[in-house]
Amino acid sequence: MTDAAKLIRQAETLLARLERRLPAETPATDWGASIAFRWREKNGRGVIEPVRHVHRIALRDLQGIDAQKALVEQNTRQFVAGYPANNVLLTGARGTGKSSLIKALLNKYAGKGLRLIEVEKHDLVDLPDIVDRIAERPERFVLYCDDLSFEADEPGFKALKVVLDGSIAAASDNCVIYATSNRRHLMPEYMQENLDYKHVGEEIHPSETSEEKISLSERFGVWASFYPFDQDDYLRIVAVWLEHFKTPGVRSGEVQRAALQWALQRGSRSGRVAWQFARDWAGKARMKAEGERRK
Repeated sequence: MTDAAKLIRQAETLLARLERRLPAETPATDWGASIAFRWREKNGRGVIEPVRHVHRIALRDLQGIDAQKALVEQNTRQFVAGYPANNVLLTGARGTGKSSLIKALLNKYAGKGLRLIEVEKHDLVDLPDIVDRIAERPERFVLYCDDLSFEADEPGFKALKVVLDGSIAAASDNCVIYATSNRRHLMPEYMQENLDYKHVGEEIHPSETSEEKISLSERFGVWASFYPFDQDDYLRIVAVWLEHFKTPGVRSGEVQRAALQWALQRGSRSGRVAWQFARDWAGKARMKAEGERRK
């Protein structure tokens, strides 16, 4: 074998080894496969994957949050129609319908081009890449961040802040950010920060730490606050879900007593708890009815 042939073979072997170490080419997103997508890291690269089974909840299924529905739906209608719209922060008690409202709006407006991309908190540093990938798409995208909260110095905090407002590169017109959180200010607040407030004459000036935490929330143009349900609202939601499961006697005293006991055991009267009770009650009722038919 000549020296030239040896060099060629060595070069081919080296190239083969390099190819095995390189990350695989990012697959193209199948935009027709779903109305909802997730951002995922695979082989060192971010991909937008379709969600095969989307939660088919409808706006009419959400009870006790009419004001919040009207507020967020108006913003969504503007966005889908191509008019100016805001990023949205939904905050408040757990299980009161924050994430369900976003899913219901997606289902209602998917036919008009609305799409959703779910981004986990630890992937928020990739927001600029996601925005670049969808910038030329004809659809309207909600970038969805669920249960959002930050500790100090997390990289996602500054990444989200930059995309919301402050970057030299503006976000594309075909995307907005909808986030849910149990905290209005998205970061924990400590007593020491209150002690750092300064008095200038008769004015009170918050500390820089407090200002930093508040500034992220202020970059969301629409705030929707959710509150714990009272007993009547909770029982009404229970009835709606039992009707959804076609369960008889949805407003009977027996059902209501059982629903209240269920909530008491869980320490919460929320939409999520009402849904869980309805599933349990409806399942037992169907099993009992089926057993009686077989006798």
